[in-house]
Amino acid sequence: MDVGDSPSKFGRGRSFSRKFSVMAEPGKEGQSVPSGSWSGNSIGVFTSGGDSQGMNAAVRAVVRMGFYLGCKVYFIKEGYQGMVDGGENIAEATWSSVSGILQKGGTVIGSARCKDFRERRGRLIAANNLVQRKITNLVVIGGDGSLTGANCFRQEWPSLLDELLGEGKITKEQREANKLLNIAGLVGSIDNDFCGTDMTIGTDSALHRIIEAVDAIATTALSHQRAFVLEVMGRHCGYLALVGALATEADWVFIPEWPPEGDWRETLCKKLAAERHLGQRLNIILVAEGAIDRDGKPITADDVKKLLCDDMKIDTRVTVLGHVQRGGSPSAFDRVLGSRMGAEAVLALMDATPETPACVISIEGNSTVRVPLMECVERTQEVQACMDKRCFEEAVRLRGKSFQNNLNVYRLLSKLRPPSLQHKPEAHEDKKKRWVHGPAHRVLAVMNIGAPACGMNAAVRSFVRISLTKGFKVLGIHESFDGMVKGDVAFMNWSQVQGWAGKGGSFLGTKKQLANDVGVGKIALKFSEYKIVGMMIVGGFEAFHSAYQLAVERENYPSLNVPIVVVPCTISNNIPGSDFSLGADTALNEITDICDRIKQSATGTKRRVFVAETMGGYCGYLATLSGLASGADAAYIYEEKFNVLDLKQDVEHLKDKIQTAGVQRGLVLRNEQANLNYTTDFINRLFSEEGYPVFTTRMNVLGHMQQGGYPSPFDRNYGTKMAAKGVEWLAEMVEFYTDEKGRVYTGPEETVVLLGMMKRHLTFSPVEELAKITDFDKRLPNDQWWLKLRPLLRILAKHSVVSYEMEAQLVDIDEEDEEEDII
Repeated sequence: MDVGDSPSKFGRGRSFSRKFSVMAEPGKEGQSVPSGSWSGNSIGVFTSGGDSQGMNAAVRAVVRMGFYLGCKVYFIKEGYQGMVDGGENIAEATWSSVSGILQKGGTVIGSARCKDFRERRGRLIAANNLVQRKITNLVVIGGDGSLTGANCFRQEWPSLLDELLGEGKITKEQREANKLLNIAGLVGSIDNDFCGTDMTIGTDSALHRIIEAVDAIATTALSHQRAFVLEVMGRHCGYLALVGALATEADWVFIPEWPPEGDWRETLCKKLAAERHLGQRLNIILVAEGAIDRDGKPITADDVKKLLCDDMKIDTRVTVLGHVQRGGSPSAFDRVLGSRMGAEAVLALMDATPETPACVISIEGNSTVRVPLMECVERTQEVQACMDKRCFEEAVRLRGKSFQNNLNVYRLLSKLRPPSLQHKPEAHEDKKKRWVHGPAHRVLAVMNIGAPACGMNAAVRSFVRISLTKGFKVLGIHESFDGMVKGDVAFMNWSQVQGWAGKGGSFLGTKKQLANDVGVGKIALKFSEYKIVGMMIVGGFEAFHSAYQLAVERENYPSLNVPIVVVPCTISNNIPGSDFSLGADTALNEITDICDRIKQSATGTKRRVFVAETMGGYCGYLATLSGLASGADAAYIYEEKFNVLDLKQDVEHLKDKIQTAGVQRGLVLRNEQANLNYTTDFINRLFSEEGYPVFTTRMNVLGHMQQGGYPSPFDRNYGTKMAAKGVEWLAEMVEFYTDEKGRVYTGPEETVVLLGMMKRHLTFSPVEELAKITDFDKRLPNDQWWLKLRPLLRILAKHSVVSYEMEAQLVDIDEEDEEEDII
């Protein structure tokens, strides 16, 4: 997830809260119509410009939320061209017409460039086609050009209707009934080049394609000691190249916003020569297709290849990823993002008044917001204007603090050579022998605690390298506190962590244990013995709980009075003080992929419902978010109580949907600790008994597959930047709390913290404060933001009765905050 703008520029978007009447009645096409709904309204949805993964999720959400509110929804096929051509290109959607499209890339309703719409005559024809179908609400899914065209169309709408009336193509009644055209935009662009939203639909999936390609290329490059130059998309925005470089540990990246300074050829050759001298067998260089030098001259992949072949005699290959980046199944993040944005777009249209400006639906942190469309377009165009004027620093600034942070972290981690102070400090020759101290540099320690999760290694790599650049020695502690007490520790060097960012699991080793289990006194002795002045713990709930136990024991053990920071890393996403944990995004993608395969397995078998169990302990995050991403009919979690009547109701819902909506498959998810008695096997047997003969069932326990796999782009980038931020904090604390004798001694509770992402900011929260809002028995925070997505899951699954009030509060940001933007 990335932040593309400063909130103060555009305002916060309009917060709103609406309670829907939830006792729904069946409506046309099988949709649910809430009492007091907006029946009679018609919505047109179309995709325009370049396609991107996740567009289908947005289309599906528009259709199903529209049906839930009682609206008619029309597909406008082939973008603006279909709007102009009319006829079969504008077709009324049904519930079943958007079934099975969630996992498909591209856009099932088509997209095309349209010259006709650029002329007033073409827009006049399009307006007539819409009026004849009473479509006065449009959801536009596309880039800034498509959204600008929609805004122009809206501004001309009254005059277009007057012209149609004058030509006798519409009546006065039609003119009056369709006098207002409402526009809601969704940005579908893999480049993430639109200012006003943290992430555009399709960007995360494109990053998946890029790192999959780099990971695959790395194996052949290692075999032959080759260099690979990859050209990625990004004619005007270097986001894909920059974040791709961070996620894949690329040696160099060329982007349009920040051309290389000085003689880039000489600098690149020196850097690669130094890395080859250290024994590195491969080099990866990413080039955005719009990359330029400081004079505005293009830098191409072939230019880089020629340099490496001619000047360095390195066997070099060029790979142009091209439209591969646009293809494939959308990631879990893009599916959820498209679903949330599509639903919010429909709500925005129903809220619109004649005074409401055209808006674009954006994501800020974990909340959807509405921001003025043209202000965002102007900001986006301003970035390009700065690049045209060679004002590159201003262009980077306008991209947002997050883009700046990505660039700064990349530059820090891709230094020409390891810091000169780095050397091989002495360590014990045998784990059973006494520890021998190395040179008297200050020691920062790092360890993993809890179950393994993707992103752990990326965080450790970033921690090691940035700590070394700041003059610290880095002590790697293996096997958590057990390894610390047993002396299973070693200093870590620069080259040791090469390639860690893209690997799953934990190379340091990790255990699910608490500090009290091992003995706080024993741990304190090791802090003193190894002269640790600061520690980062990367792990799950056990990491947070252990840090809390160490914090409350500091009065008894003086050696523990050093700064300690916890980086939350668990697939369960159940740690207080952070909206997202490292590893959760990768797990969601694994679950979503597995669910796609499970449903695909039943292609030749009609009417089958799958009951799948996810991990997560008592936290239902994985079940809920993967339910949204995979189009599940229900997701049972501990936080939302359910009984056998609810289960029976869901059986009837599935039977009705299969019999009346033409759906052939169903999916039900259950979190592993959702209920002690209503086990996965029980639910499977109940559905099998009560669903017969309408459908049959199959049960799947996903198990530890959810912890495996390669880290997603988000987790690689998130872990890298979280650790970088943690090192900055530790360095500041060490400097501040060093006394005249050179001893580091801290006391305040603010020096044992958890580093988490809250909305769109990185926040250091004292663990002793977080403990007050934590259920340690169930290992859950008292407040979990994602629970507000539960009603959306059921609405998009066509539940005719929602058993609780739907609170359509998809905006939750009420106050200005000038903290640093997060990734």
